[in-house]
Amino acid sequence: MTTNGLGDLTIGEIVANNFRAASVFKDAGIDFCCGGKKSLHETCKDKGLNKAVLEKILMSLENEDTNPTMNFKDWDLGFLCDYIMNTHHKFVIKNLPPLVFYTQKIATVHGDHHAELIEIADLFGKISDELNQHLTKEEEVLFPAIKMALSDFSADNKETIRSEISRMTVEHEFAGGAMDRIRRISNDYQVPEDGCNTYQVTYKLMEQFEDDLHVHVHLENNILYPKALKLSET
Repeated sequence: MTTNGLGDLTIGEIVANNFRAASVFKDAGIDFCCGGKKSLHETCKDKGLNKAVLEKILMSLENEDTNPTMNFKDWDLGFLCDYIMNTHHKFVIKNLPPLVFYTQKIATVHGDHHAELIEIADLFGKISDELNQHLTKEEEVLFPAIKMALSDFSADNKETIRSEISRMTVEHEFAGGAMDRIRRISNDYQVPEDGCNTYQVTYKLMEQFEDDLHVHVHLENNILYPKALKLSET
């Protein structure tokens, strides 16, 4: 990461080059996964942020020791597919069912006084339906096609990669947009004074789920998918 032209790099490229930038963007309220295709300059302009200050923080990351195990950009595509499945897919599969249950529970108990909970429960139900199908398609269709493309250059396999990535990207937009909406109407996961223990646990789980989803989608949208599309063009 260099000062020359940093503002012209996309948010996704900056995080792909140095994963520690993800925490900087999170603190600044910048979406680095679904919003990763916007440039730093454009993002700062849209959000009214001081680009020079943000660039200075990002550049300071260069002085920190880099953890080579987090250099996802240089990973083999097959290995990256396996990592996403074993880390992020398993996280979704484990955490979505209790989140659907808890969001419905607090909506039933507290929904009369906090109407946003009813919408949150509805959104999590939709996220669950969408992601369960999404993960299955990735694991059974897209990821095997990407691994095959490393040695199988057939036109059919390349078309599978292109068509599946096109569809998966749209599904990412839905899940990311739904989580953005949940964060806004929950006031950044702030539990009201009358919130019970289940309320507090649910909001904490939702925030953890969003954090994982951002990394999950970043690895796919900004690293795996672009590299796989290049592979399908050879």
